[in-house]
Amino acid sequence: MSERSASIVRNTQETRIRAEIHLDGSGKADLHTGMPFLDHMIEQIVRHGLIDISLHCDGDLSVDDHHSAEDCGIVLGQALAAALADKKGLRRYGHAYVPLDEAMSRVVVDLSGRPGLFYHIDFTRARIGQFDVDLFREFFQGLVNHAQLTLHIDNLRGLNAHHQIESVFKAFARALRMAIEPDPRMSGVMPSTKGSL
Repeated sequence: MSERSASIVRNTQETRIRAEIHLDGSGKADLHTGMPFLDHMIEQIVRHGLIDISLHCDGDLSVDDHHSAEDCGIVLGQALAAALADKKGLRRYGHAYVPLDEAMSRVVVDLSGRPGLFYHIDFTRARIGQFDVDLFREFFQGLVNHAQLTLHIDNLRGLNAHHQIESVFKAFARALRMAIEPDPRMSGVMPSTKGSL
C-alpha cells in the first residue's frame, strides 16, 4: 500500500491550524494546540494508534477554548480522510475496550463514509484542570464530520474524569488503528457491497 499521509492547512477568523498525519507511523507527536490537556489526549491517539501527528493551532483562546478544540477535530478529520483516500483494502471496522484504573471505555469505528457520532460519557466533573469536558464532544464531532466515519463512544464506568476521557482516547486510538489496517485478504477490494465508501 502506498504511503498514507496528508497535510492540511485551515485558516479562519477564529483559528489558524496546520496538521500533518502519517497513518503508518511509529507514534511521533508534535502537538501545540494551546490546550495542554487536549495535546495530552491527542498524544494517546499517536502513541496507541501508531499514527504520527503534527498539529499546530493558533486560536482565539482569550475568548474560549471551544473554537480551537472543534477546529482541531475538523482538521484532523480532514487529514484522516485525505490519508485514507479510497479506503480500498482496509479492514474498515475497529473496536476496543480500554481500562484506566477504575475507568473503562468502549469505542467502535466504521470508516463508513457516513458521519455519525454516538457519544455517551457521564463525566464526574465539568472541568479537568482548565479544560471544559463539553469540548471533547465538539472535538469528536468535528473529526467525525470531516473524516466521514461512524463513531460510537461509551464510557462504561469511571470515577475520575481524567481517567474517563483518557480511556476513551486510548480506546479510540486502538479502534482506529484496527479499522485503518490493510487487510491482506481484501487487497485492492472496496470493503463495501456498494462499491464505494
